Amino acid sequence: MPGPHRPGTVSTNRRWAMLVSSLVAAMTTTCATSGVAYVIPELHSRGMSLSDASVLAAIPTIGLTVTIIAWGAALDRFGERRVLLVSLLVTAAGTVAALVVASTGGGVVALAVPLLIGGLGSGAANGASGRIVVGRFPANQRGTAMGVRQMAQPLGIGVCALTMPVLAHAWGLAAAFTVPVVVTLVGLIAVAVAIVDPPLPVVTDSARTANPYRGASFLQRVHAVSVLLVIPQSLLWTFVPAWLIVGHRWSPLAAGVLVTVTQVIGAIGRIVAGRASDVVGSRMKPIRVIAAAAGVSAAALALTDAIGSPFAVVVMVIATVSAVADNGLAFTAIAEFAGPSWSGRSLGVQNTAQYVATAAGTAVFGRLIDASGYPAAFGIAAIAPLIAMGLVPKDPPLRESPIPASGVSRDDRE
Repeated sequence: MPGPHRPGTVSTNRRWAMLVSSLVAAMTTTCATSGVAYVIPELHSRGMSLSDASVLAAIPTIGLTVTIIAWGAALDRFGERRVLLVSLLVTAAGTVAALVVASTGGGVVALAVPLLIGGLGSGAANGASGRIVVGRFPANQRGTAMGVRQMAQPLGIGVCALTMPVLAHAWGLAAAFTVPVVVTLVGLIAVAVAIVDPPLPVVTDSARTANPYRGASFLQRVHAVSVLLVIPQSLLWTFVPAWLIVGHRWSPLAAGVLVTVTQVIGAIGRIVAGRASDVVGSRMKPIRVIAAAAGVSAAALALTDAIGSPFAVVVMVIATVSAVADNGLAFTAIAEFAGPSWSGRSLGVQNTAQYVATAAGTAVFGRLIDASGYPAAFGIAAIAPLIAMGLVPKDPPLRESPIPASGVSRDDRE
């Protein structure tokens, strides 16, 4: 299996511009798939049942989940620039169509179709950036770079949380649905202007097609660890607003501001974790520390909430930040180990596993909270990161392979 190649000779500014463009493109995934959840109150006020609104909110994620591995294979085969442009065009078509339907007062079925299209198109942006990070950044900067890229999800959620409920309440659904349209169009422009695929290393045909899942358990163990760590993450992201508003009687505005601030801190935490991994020369050691912190903080949240402590909200912020800090490290390790010919598919598997776990966990924790309350849910969620600690594999050796013999492409020299 070939190792990652040395970064092309693009300037530092160009390299980071590509990374930021990839981040903005990935934010389209979050806005296209998660934005509907933030207009559920408005849908309900217009006569749609909560059940129908919840199903509607899940439809984009279904589209994302069923296509993400296929998009990953396309990324491996055709490169990130072309596939991202196609993907974002499909997402743009879906988000614009949803805006039109919302403007004309369409019902559940009429909205479901464009939302599904938007979800189907968003998978490439969600799984992209592995080749850019590994191909454009040296090994001692990749953790930091991927940490920046992985800010996309919390920042996307923050944008939706701050804008869509307010727009929906003040000016209606159509105004709220402009948010994913704008973010998608900005992402499309950013990719078209900034991203250039790095040159591939010179490898034999057998090496190019070698399956990194065979002969080693590293990727499988990283996937398993990530699935376990996403359990408390999804619980906190999904149910904390209701926990604050219903359980602690916060106003919706105050809860929204705290959730957004927490997401921003979590995004910064991903960069800090990535930089730490670059400094210590390990992706897996920081993940073990993060897993321990996530487990302990979730358990502390269960305890403080059970006894009615006023510090429970502070502990919630710590638990949320801890639960999301590992994502960039896992993505970096997967992209490095899988290599440029398999990183898209491997990251697609990673994302699919996490989305399935999130969907299943949301249903289970919803029932558990109804039956036993939030402390029980927080306590159960604390177990998953502690199990994950024992599954974290050792770091594989990092290898650098040469730029192709033909040298740097014309785009790289610009």
